[in-house]
Amino acid sequence: MANTSLLSILAGALLGLVVGTSCDTASTTVPGDLAQAAAGCPDTSSIAAAAQADWTSTFGIDAKTGGQIKAGVEAALELDAFAGKLDADLKAACGGLAKDLGKGGDFGNGQDACKAAISAMGEAKAKIGGGVKFALAMKPPHCTASMDVYADCMGKCDVNVKPGSAEIKCEPGKLAGTCDAQCKGTCEIKGAAKCEGTCNGSCDANFSGKCGGECNGKCNGKTQSGGSCAGKCEGSCSAAAEGQCGGKCSGDCQLKGSAKCSGTCHGECSVQMKAPRCEGKMEPPQASAECKARCDAKVSAEVECTPPQIGLVIEGKGDAQAIARYKAAIEKNLPAVVKIAVGMKDSATEAAANVEAVVKGVQAAIQGVGDASVGARLAACVAAPFKAAFDAAASVKANVSVSVDVQASASASGSASGSAGGKASG
Repeated sequence: MANTSLLSILAGALLGLVVGTSCDTASTTVPGDLAQAAAGCPDTSSIAAAAQADWTSTFGIDAKTGGQIKAGVEAALELDAFAGKLDADLKAACGGLAKDLGKGGDFGNGQDACKAAISAMGEAKAKIGGGVKFALAMKPPHCTASMDVYADCMGKCDVNVKPGSAEIKCEPGKLAGTCDAQCKGTCEIKGAAKCEGTCNGSCDANFSGKCGGECNGKCNGKTQSGGSCAGKCEGSCSAAAEGQCGGKCSGDCQLKGSAKCSGTCHGECSVQMKAPRCEGKMEPPQASAECKARCDAKVSAEVECTPPQIGLVIEGKGDAQAIARYKAAIEKNLPAVVKIAVGMKDSATEAAANVEAVVKGVQAAIQGVGDASVGARLAACVAAPFKAAFDAAASVKANVSVSVDVQASASASGSASGSAGGKASG
């Protein structure tokens, strides 16, 4: 309903051009082009430019409505930028997977690339043979957003929040950062190092525990070279390890009590963490919905994720060359897809939905402007960034969905013995 009404306002604005009226009332333009309808409007070509706009004085509207429009436009632009980055990342990951499996080409976007990757995986499995089972073992990524960036954003886009004073809270147990003292929780190891605790990831020697990837050494006391292990693995584990590691652990180390963490501490620190980041939901101070949506989209675009560890266990007899090619392609390219499918899924879709709701709210506010001619001018001025926001929201949701499909397709033929296949769903 709101979009239909907005189109009516835009139609009125464009009709006004026929008689020489536009956003710039001092000039006459050629009718029929929306860009011309926006002549004389605040600059919305970039986030930086939009931040300088003064909608209140330009259109003679009240400060509340002017501020709402300004923040709504900024939120729309932030989401558009985020959607573009997400699509580029997914296009590269799925495009690489499709190419490595023999289905190359230039893909228009992430969805096209991922659909090609799914098709390529199906064709690769057909070459391997139907008697082979696949199991995807995975250590999910840690995806964190900067609390400092969020606070800075809040201070800039809401007049009720003083810059530098925004207190951002992180969901309990989801805080991460540099801890110069004692860390209680898990330590994200830089590279591969010794773990004084439980290793979660992979272990290259003297391992004892559960292994979701390939176990080399002994499985339940019996000698084993590669393949999955449904019980206790002793020796080395390629992925999804959970146990004691006497060699080098890659991934996370569940610390014994409180201990020093030379990497990133996930949990609690005995002193204030430096460069705090949040793996879960962040709770900002009281601010406008438009400002919150803008900052959600901004931090989503700057989320940092640790590379997920992917191990593809293949059991059964089939074409050895096809098996090797498939395994190499999955383990090389799937981590970047899993980053989106598992690590960013919830935050990305929530950010898209929030901006969508905010844009619709601003559209309603514009419709409520008393002067119809001013409302028409406003509608023309926000038309381009708002259309981009709706397109961006649809793109984010579709890309997240197809990334999940790609992950599921990697081991769609079924799982090997044990629970490794189930771990793929995150």
